[in-house]
Amino acid sequence: MSSIPATPLASATAPAPADNPRSPIRLAIAIILGNLLWLAPFIAGIGVLLPARLELIAPDEKVAAIAMLSMVGSVVALVANIVFGALSDRTRSRLGRRTPWILLGSAACALSLFALSVVDSVVALVALWCVFQFFLNAIVAPLIAIIPDRVPEKRRGTFSAIYGVGSTIGAGAAGIVAARFLGDTGTGFIVFGVVVLLAGPVVALIAPDRSNKDEPKPPFDRAAILHSFSFPRKGARDFYFALVGKLLFVLAMYSITGYQLYILTDHFALPMIAAAGMLAAIAGIQTVGSLIAGVIAGPLSDRIGRRKAPVAAASIILVIALLVPALWHDSSSMIVFAVLGLGLAFGVFNSVDQALNYAVLPDPATAAKDLGILNMATTGGQILGPVVMSVAVTTLGGYGAGFYLAAGIAVFSAITIMMIRGTR
Repeated sequence: MSSIPATPLASATAPAPADNPRSPIRLAIAIILGNLLWLAPFIAGIGVLLPARLELIAPDEKVAAIAMLSMVGSVVALVANIVFGALSDRTRSRLGRRTPWILLGSAACALSLFALSVVDSVVALVALWCVFQFFLNAIVAPLIAIIPDRVPEKRRGTFSAIYGVGSTIGAGAAGIVAARFLGDTGTGFIVFGVVVLLAGPVVALIAPDRSNKDEPKPPFDRAAILHSFSFPRKGARDFYFALVGKLLFVLAMYSITGYQLYILTDHFALPMIAAAGMLAAIAGIQTVGSLIAGVIAGPLSDRIGRRKAPVAAASIILVIALLVPALWHDSSSMIVFAVLGLGLAFGVFNSVDQALNYAVLPDPATAAKDLGILNMATTGGQILGPVVMSVAVTTLGGYGAGFYLAAGIAVFSAITIMMIRGTR
């Protein structure tokens, strides 16, 4: 890696200019809104709208269809994270290196959701969801790289928490709003299409990037291209432990959230109307609980100078949360899961994990690409999580086994995070 000349991104990790006191506030607002506006449509789609649509058009195939959506989408996300992260690192434009791709991703994702509002076949749903997943990463990879671009290291725990605030509000709002469209998924896809369409313009207007048209262009030869688009190979031990730890945490979490509707209706035997109310309550608990936990955990991580311990603790809290509905066969157990797992564990993880990721980056010149790879663990876990529950339902005896399986995965997440050596 050292043979490749560093791009200007290597110096982009310096603090924001001190002569512009408004810029940190504007950046914080842009990060919160940008993250909210891409995450809410994703969570609404995979967690509520797609399952509800499949319940109507393919009720006998719904479990397998969700798993198929997850597996195909994970491959698409793997490619897209690397591609858009690397392209973002190499971009030179009047709008900077990040904004053009966020704008492109917003428009393409919106068109995909608009198309999803009218299709009525499993094949079309899978194809369009994969298009959505691909262009979603044109938003995610550049947006995540804005923090190391513009925020000094000593404040990244706080800004990681700010990023988590967007995730928290986005995920909570997705559940609350999407639950209102269980009987009209077409309108739901249109509403969330408009939401994701706003992501790029909002970020560009509130916290515009500086033009980098005059910066030297990175070399365009075989070695440079390999460096820009490949997985890191040197000095990346901690990077991969962080990647696996994140993947396992998100996998454990989303093996449940991707099937919440079916868990409530099929496992706990709630009628659809009651399930819709429960979904809204769970989403509200997640929003409030994780917001409070995240706002406390991020700045606290900066103050104590530790990243690993809070992230590993979030995994252990998730283990406890998953065991409650496994051992207590009552729909009320999902409220406890929401408080401990979706609220406390999710909030702490979201607020500190990004700061941990920034600490293990092997090369600042490829920050967006490498953060895209790390974010692939988030996207991959969200997509592959339903596969875990599908296996439990079809081969291990039902949703109860799925809770135990997810808890075991969360244990390994904590162990993996604690194996990181380069940061505390």
